[in-house]
Amino acid sequence: MAVTGCSQCIKYMLFFLNFIFWLAGGVILGVALWLRHDSQTSNLLMLQFEGNQAPGTFYFSVYVLIATGALMMFVGFLGCYGAIQESQCLLGTFFTCLVILFACEVAAGIWCFVNRDTISTELINFYDTAYIKAVDPVGPPSKQAATKVLEVFHDTLECCGKGDDNDLFKAVQASVCSKMKNPIDPLISQSCHIKLRDLFTEKLHVIGLAALVIAVIMIFEMIFTMVLCCAVRNSPAY
Repeated sequence: MAVTGCSQCIKYMLFFLNFIFWLAGGVILGVALWLRHDSQTSNLLMLQFEGNQAPGTFYFSVYVLIATGALMMFVGFLGCYGAIQESQCLLGTFFTCLVILFACEVAAGIWCFVNRDTISTELINFYDTAYIKAVDPVGPPSKQAATKVLEVFHDTLECCGKGDDNDLFKAVQASVCSKMKNPIDPLISQSCHIKLRDLFTEKLHVIGLAALVIAVIMIFEMIFTMVLCCAVRNSPAY
């Protein structure tokens, strides 16, 4: 059987949208791999202090993105093949996968919105834990390890300190900043709290924009798939 007229136009439009969807899956996969191996995030998230690993919420989100990108590429290929073959079975399977993916994307979007500050807050708390140990005048056994953790944060983000204005902070800030690979003026340095929030906010904006574009494509795909399925079912057999 073969569709004709407007249905044939929808068939090729669906094929084109699925091809874009397949490419989008590849882009999501590439972005996720970039986020996983980005030098800034990997340097910070691989840190250990007093036996505790830096919070892994960000990496968990990245692994979900990797799985999503790979699944999108598979579903996109399924949709392309189903549209060209005009197979009700393949189109039905594709539509089901698309609905599940769309529901998961909406759920993930809600989760990200609710927990949008969780990743940066966890890393800020991790930084503050090391910071307190490093500025302790008593000099606890872990002070040297804490100072090394701070150096990684400062070198990676080109920041220094929490932004406090007390005298102890200013004295320690001058001494810690002088140990950076690229020393900066402690009087004009930016707070690491601000740098951490900016780092992950920027990355979340990239992910959010990509998710919005993909959601729009998926809505059109679901509509075209239903129309094409009906056209295939009603088309005469030869």
